[in-house]
Amino acid sequence: MKKSDYAQFLTEEMLKHMHMTKEEKLEKKQLKSKGSSHWFGLLPLAIKMIRRKNKK
Repeated sequence: MKKSDYAQFLTEEMLKHMHMTKEEKLEKKQLKSKGSSHWFGLLPLAIKMIRRKNKK
């Protein structure tokens, strides 16, 4: 991807975001938070707990 293509992509995405209504932004945020990406934060915690358990 060329730099100009990347700049065009960023500009288009920024304009899409700017033209979204407040409700659309809130809905998008809620859909994003329901995804499985929040589980990634629990993975390191689980590994830490397993290591502690194994040390005892």
